[in-house]
Amino acid sequence: MYTILIVEDDERIANKLSSAIAKYDYTVRIIDDFSRVMDIFTDTKPDLVLLDVNLPKYDGFYWCRQIRTQSHCPIIFISARDSGMDQIMALENGADDYITKPFDMELVLAKIRSHLRRAVGAYASGQEEEHRIEGAGLILYPERFIIAYKDQSTELTQKEAALLTMLMEKDGRVVSRERLLDLMWEDQHFIDDNTLNVYITRVRRKLRELGAGDLIETVRGAGYRFMTGRESL
Repeated sequence: MYTILIVEDDERIANKLSSAIAKYDYTVRIIDDFSRVMDIFTDTKPDLVLLDVNLPKYDGFYWCRQIRTQSHCPIIFISARDSGMDQIMALENGADDYITKPFDMELVLAKIRSHLRRAVGAYASGQEEEHRIEGAGLILYPERFIIAYKDQSTELTQKEAALLTMLMEKDGRVVSRERLLDLMWEDQHFIDDNTLNVYITRVRRKLRELGAGDLIETVRGAGYRFMTGRESL
């Protein structure tokens, strides 16, 4: 039984989402006090958050950052703001996905199922020995969204881990932008062209913060390559 937290100030939309989601045996909680978003989040411990951008007091970008200080649960924005910049800001602040209003309820449900499978469901669990990927001195633990280098480690978001997994598993071969989009977003025609650039930038920054250097090479006109066995730049 998974718990979904809805952070949406339009009562009609919040109730519509709640009714549809509850039919699939999810536990749903709707925020009704926007001065206590983090208190309610901490009490609820949701497996996934649906988050609007335009909210009372503080906007959704602010609350997304606050949630990310405590949790790596999937965060899906649902907003009437449909510009590419809004989607980029959501991703930069830690979101995993972005759906624009008016939305197709089946799309929302499909994305919820997809993100839960990757984060806490069938794709994240297993009884076998923990999977790890090594290259260029890095050790990636894709099920736990952790990357380690020498004596340091840092956490990744779900999609950052998926991106780095694909690049590292290709062992120095180029991965096209289209292949990465197919991997990370099953319905990539909804994704702004800059979205992948945002994730590449975020992963590169985390690798540099670990002291591993810039190990992701841009191959113009082709895609990206993880520089396995090369010296860090």
